[in-house]
Amino acid sequence: MIPEEPMKIFSLNANRPLAEKIAAELDQPLGKCTVKQFSDGEIAINIEETVRGFHVFVIQATNDPVNDRWLELLIMIDALKRASAKTINVVMPYYGYARQDRTTKPREPITAKLVANMLVKAGASRVLTLDLHTVQVQGFFDIPVDNLFTVPLFSQYYLDKNLDLENLVVVAPKNSGISRSRSLANDLDVPIAIIDYAKDETGASFGYIIGEVQDKICIMIDDICNTGVTFSRGSQILAEAGAKEIYACASHAIFSKGAKERIAESPIKELCVTDSVLVDAPELKDKLVELSCSALMAEAIRRIHTNTPMSPLFKLSKSHQDKK
Repeated sequence: MIPEEPMKIFSLNANRPLAEKIAAELDQPLGKCTVKQFSDGEIAINIEETVRGFHVFVIQATNDPVNDRWLELLIMIDALKRASAKTINVVMPYYGYARQDRTTKPREPITAKLVANMLVKAGASRVLTLDLHTVQVQGFFDIPVDNLFTVPLFSQYYLDKNLDLENLVVVAPKNSGISRSRSLANDLDVPIAIIDYAKDETGASFGYIIGEVQDKICIMIDDICNTGVTFSRGSQILAEAGAKEIYACASHAIFSKGAKERIAESPIKELCVTDSVLVDAPELKDKLVELSCSALMAEAIRRIHTNTPMSPLFKLSKSHQDKK
């Protein structure tokens, strides 16, 4: 039997609580390193233990402050490369700049590709992400990329919640989210509806629903809750259409300025998110439910390290399938 090769896990500053949970799931201590900023904003990193010959996993989400998080990660990769780490595996629960994945008007950059190039050039061996904004971002890399999905986590949560599946509808809050909504609907074995938008003769935008939501329990799903506008506006449209109860779930609770207030004032009964980024939302204490993605990401790290298939992580567990 070939002995397991040595592994070390490090966390940068973006989401240390999640990194600690992942390390605990793997029964591994977090590696020792310091990340600090000089008075002029320069980032300095010092790895305080040997990494020579180790397979290293670096956990870092790249949410606000986005550019600081990215630079921390790039500097850490360079430090590990110069310290002779055997492989450098970047674990990104949230991939900042993923929304800039194409040009929509002349002279626009494709920043998701730029930062992918930066990771590869710095020396990353592999990337593990969670719910990329668009899955084609994987193709921007010339190294292996594993993109996990949060839909199975949400499916398990809603099945365990014992909602009335006979009167449940999964709603795409915009037409670009149909694929994600269909995945959740398939797990729950319920129909979907779509909120789409058009303009009237005055040029004003209005929303309308494709599907039946009257007297239904509705679950909106999206990958990012950033400004909260998509969910708050969608919930108003559903409420006006006669929805009985309105739930929402999102992989990444970015919560830019004003988002928490919009969700708090909306008809949404409950917002379910993961801990892919640090969540601080006392305004939503009565509405917010946080699921941990630590077990999912830890299992993915274990499978990467032991060269075992990742495919079982992409679907609902059999025990929960039997609940349907």
